[in-house]
Amino acid sequence: MTLEERIEASQTSIFKAVFPNTTNHYDTLFGGTAMQLMDEVAFITATRFSRQRMVTVSSDRIDFKKPIPAGTIAELQGKVIYLGRTSLKIRVNIYIEQMYSDQRDKAITGEFTFVAIDESKRPVKIEA
Repeated sequence: MTLEERIEASQTSIFKAVFPNTTNHYDTLFGGTAMQLMDEVAFITATRFSRQRMVTVSSDRIDFKKPIPAGTIAELQGKVIYLGRTSLKIRVNIYIEQMYSDQRDKAITGEFTFVAIDESKRPVKIEA
């Protein structure tokens, strides 16, 4: 499989309904909850790409462009955007979908860096 094919095959999408128990006093998704979901999607994407033990080492610039209201559907999409020797970077976008219309908007974008580790938790080469 080529690198491009591996990147394509490892892309990850997860859908979540935004319920009131995940929202703040403005009735929008908590920022921390959004970041937790993004890190989870990034982890799944990194693991699907490498099929190795992966750990988050940084979250880079997370841009909150639109609030995510209760009663909407959030789609999180993860994709590998950089491959190093022991690390890779995943971009995660969150899109808001209205439940009862075709309206869809990008709400949040962020990047997460992961490192492959061995059983002793030391960095190892990502097998490309």
